[in-house]
This record gives sequence, structure tokens and C-alpha cells, in this order.
Amino acid sequence: MILVAIVAGLMEEYTALLTRVLEHLLTDAPFPGRVRFLILRNLPFASSFHHPPLLRASS
Repeated sequence: MILVAIVAGLMEEYTALLTRVLEHLLTDAPFPGRVRFLILRNLPFASSFHHPPLLRASS
């Protein structure tokens, strides 16, 4: 069970790193602005788009 948690953490970090690399590459890519926007918006862990939390915090 601990190994599964470790692998899940590593995969999350790898996905975040891959997303940052793709953001960097696509920012300078010769795509039309709308296409670039759609690609970057659909990347997981996209740093430029913050989605609202699914659950509200209890006050």
C-alpha cells in the first residue's frame, strides 16, 4: 500500500513536470492563438488556469 502511494506521488510529479514542459513548448509554437489556448487549457495541472474547488470549505 505504501508503494502504491509512492508511485502515485511520483506519477503526479512527473505529470506536473511534463505539463510545464509542454506549456513552455506550446507557448512558442507557431499555432494560431485559439488553437494554442485550447491545447494549454486542456493540459492537466495547467498553471495558467485555476479551477474553482469542487467542495466548499466549512466555516
